[in-house]
Amino acid sequence: MDDALNGLRDERPQDGGSQDEVIRFLSNPAIYGEDGPVERVETHAAHVFLCGDTALKIKRAVKYDYLDFSSLEQRQAMLHRELELNHPTAPMIYEDVVPVTREADGSLALDGNGPPVEWVLRMWRFPAEMEFSAIAERGELTDVLADRLGHAIADYHANSEPREDDGAVLMAEIVEELRLAFSEMEEELGTERIAGFLEGCERQLAAVAETLTARSSAGHVRRCHGDLHLCNIVLVDGHPVPFDALEFNETFGICDVLYDLAFLVMDLRHEGLGRAANMVLNAYLYTERGMEDPGVAAMPLFIAVRAGIRAMVEIHTDHARSTPGRSVAEARAYLDEALEVLSPPAPRLIAIGGRSGSGKSTLSRSLAPLFGAAPGAVHIRSDLERKAIFCVDPLTHLPPDSYSKVVNRHVHQRLRIRAETILAAGYSVLLDAVYLTGSERVALVELAERIGVPFDGIWLEVDPDRLLARVAARQDDASDADETVVRQQLLNDAGEVEWPHVDATGPREQTFEQTCRILGLNGGAT
Repeated sequence: MDDALNGLRDERPQDGGSQDEVIRFLSNPAIYGEDGPVERVETHAAHVFLCGDTALKIKRAVKYDYLDFSSLEQRQAMLHRELELNHPTAPMIYEDVVPVTREADGSLALDGNGPPVEWVLRMWRFPAEMEFSAIAERGELTDVLADRLGHAIADYHANSEPREDDGAVLMAEIVEELRLAFSEMEEELGTERIAGFLEGCERQLAAVAETLTARSSAGHVRRCHGDLHLCNIVLVDGHPVPFDALEFNETFGICDVLYDLAFLVMDLRHEGLGRAANMVLNAYLYTERGMEDPGVAAMPLFIAVRAGIRAMVEIHTDHARSTPGRSVAEARAYLDEALEVLSPPAPRLIAIGGRSGSGKSTLSRSLAPLFGAAPGAVHIRSDLERKAIFCVDPLTHLPPDSYSKVVNRHVHQRLRIRAETILAAGYSVLLDAVYLTGSERVALVELAERIGVPFDGIWLEVDPDRLLARVAARQDDASDADETVVRQQLLNDAGEVEWPHVDATGPREQTFEQTCRILGLNGGAT
């Protein structure tokens, strides 16, 4: 369990008293009812003891500029706050808070009858290999898991408490704190790099300040997780579960929900998982039913600030551990990534069309991370938007009348409305629909001209027999199109499709590479 260093100032501790006796006591396997050894994990603010199925956590008796655990009462209060924040969303991990007591004979006991000498957060231990950091390191963060991750974070935020703080003010305060911290790190991070970062943050903040304030009024500033990186999410029974929410400073935990999400997006990109980062954002936006779309304008700022904080933390950690210079390269890498994000490319609109079974969604998932502001284009899929219109789960099968001409017009109108909102916010859009009628295709050209963004359409051609075979083999897909639907589509003349045609009958990799060449995209970026 990795408590990320979240402070924005000097991290040198002031010792609040010796805990050596308690540490020795909690290192005894007998209190866990086990014979095996006790593993102890030490962080800047806690000691965690792991044995059998149990994890016990105590706060270190330290005082930093941004947290104070120096008294027993403060440590008790923070453990209760940690339990309060995490138990509702991770009841399979968090159990209770109990004392280490001094018994009449002078010995220590866990939850005994004597007066407390320390407080312990008792938890159920989970396999370390199920942390998303470990899953990602093994190369097992699949598209399915990335999609579930985005939905899980959206659900987490939906259940978080709204706050009235102004999101623009909150971000301005964080940028100012970074300015102060970086003023003492010029040797490690470089004067020009720091100046570019701060200038970029100020530019982006000025551009989105009104949006952030409006989002505050709309309830998007909440008491969030605050430390939402890969090490603080675990896979339990196939479902991502956030844990170890930041408890020691309410200011750090109150933020725009997209700023909370940006930590995870930044972490994924830093680990070279751009495709997963893009899918997490898109799943999150879909779960929110598009309400967050205008807020994507702030994502470059949010991601950059999260990377800037990580750069600062790397340097602070070196100082705290008396290992100066050890993490300078990593810190500079974070700041370089932030600089890249702070200069996003102009938005563009791309549409992928073709009959059901032609591989539009598969191709779109690979293309979306390759263009637009980080972490890539917003992928809007007609199959998912149709399910949203009827307020059903993506895998719920809709009846035939849900595909009437009237409904189809509504779906395409919804696609264009969402696309216009996102493009106006400065983010690129990838539309994924059949687009059999000329009027639907012309409407996209008109949309791009109205917004003032470049447009490209790609039409996927596939042998009819292959189309039928693909839809027959589909499982766990949002599309309801079956062989009957495909046969009907084949009877409908799409007219002269003026978009570049790509033969998608062959391997997916071939289709992807050909499409990238046409669109001028770097196919190796995912």
